[in-house]
Amino acid sequence: MTARSFKPEFAQFDSATIEATITRIQELNERLIGSSKNAGRVALDAYENALTSILDFQAQIADASPLEWVSALAATHAQFIKDVSTAYVKEARDNIK
Repeated sequence: MTARSFKPEFAQFDSATIEATITRIQELNERLIGSSKNAGRVALDAYENALTSILDFQAQIADASPLEWVSALAATHAQFIKDVSTAYVKEARDNIK
């Protein structure tokens, strides 16, 4: 068989089969999007919980320091991280909707 004589045969599908396939693909895409959104929410929740634990620990360290400037610096840093991460998480949650 030469390259010129090769004629591929394609299966013939009726429009009902094509529509059913399109519907299944759309449903699969919707489920994937929903699962991805749920995974994103779970990841954000975990991030918030971990960050809260770290910031609480940092606040304990700041309170334990006998040096006032170290306490002030640690408290300011913790507040800055909290403010930035709160904005980040809020924006991320808004984008997931």
